[in-house]
Amino acid sequence: MKILVLGAAAGGGFPQWNSNDATTRRVRAGELKPMTQSSIAVSADGKRWVLFNASPDLRQQINANSALQPAQNDGLRASPIAAVVLTNADVDHVAGLLNLRERQPLALYGHPRVLEVLARNSIFNVLSPLFVDRRPLQPGGWEQLRDQGGESLGVAVRSFPVPGKIALWLENTTVPDLGTTEGDTLGLEISDGKQSFFYIPGCAAMPADLENRLKGASLVFFDATLWRDDEMILAGVGTKTGRRMGHMSCSGPDGTIAALGPLQAARKIFIHINNTNPLLVEDSPERHAAEAAGWEIAHDGMEIVLERTLAPAGI
Repeated sequence: MKILVLGAAAGGGFPQWNSNDATTRRVRAGELKPMTQSSIAVSADGKRWVLFNASPDLRQQINANSALQPAQNDGLRASPIAAVVLTNADVDHVAGLLNLRERQPLALYGHPRVLEVLARNSIFNVLSPLFVDRRPLQPGGWEQLRDQGGESLGVAVRSFPVPGKIALWLENTTVPDLGTTEGDTLGLEISDGKQSFFYIPGCAAMPADLENRLKGASLVFFDATLWRDDEMILAGVGTKTGRRMGHMSCSGPDGTIAALGPLQAARKIFIHINNTNPLLVEDSPERHAAEAAGWEIAHDGMEIVLERTLAPAGI
């Protein structure tokens, strides 16, 4: 099973378009690597690909990855992208769908809550139902992903709710929890029947059931939006904590590094990294601390081939 990291940054990318801090200036000077907004692509055969989230930067990501481009002997309209799976309705995960509007056959998977949101917003009607099937993911069981014509793509997903928050553009300040309901944020286990890994680009806490899922995992991609909960406040670029935004911090006694430390995952990769997070700075103490704890930092263009044989139950 092949995995491509198309984008590793959180909403806004790195550098964010209106940022002007010292780190941003280092990126624009060529001292640090820029990153597009969070998404990965997965293939069981190296020919047909499934996108996990559709970044606003998707067109740029396709142009940067030849595996996602039509082959030379394909027709005048063709794409190896056969399906898209959404983990939530955040703008940085759904806006890229608008790049896929050229009457190209696709299958679109998401929690019924997320698909309902897309159905209510008429701009997503550019994805014609004649070419794009919208298919609900029901948490709990394995779902074999298929292309628009019904042919198996050799990849299955098992979705499960994780603590999170309704997308910012859907918040309702007049109701409890801003209108957040179970299913607004999903984690995914992804398998080709032989290998399995977890993709969780948004998560607000580490409950016991999630700990149990991740024990001994071969690979985990996990939310790294902020290094510390009050990071944006201290940086002077925002008023919200990580918890308010629906993200747990990387550091601290309740952070991701501490939570996953005892779970013995073979490989752990931070993804969905906000432009304020010092993990993006390759020579920062925070980056060194994360790497010393066994974490890798995702970057655009990162490629992974899973070869360890696993047999997830129920596939």
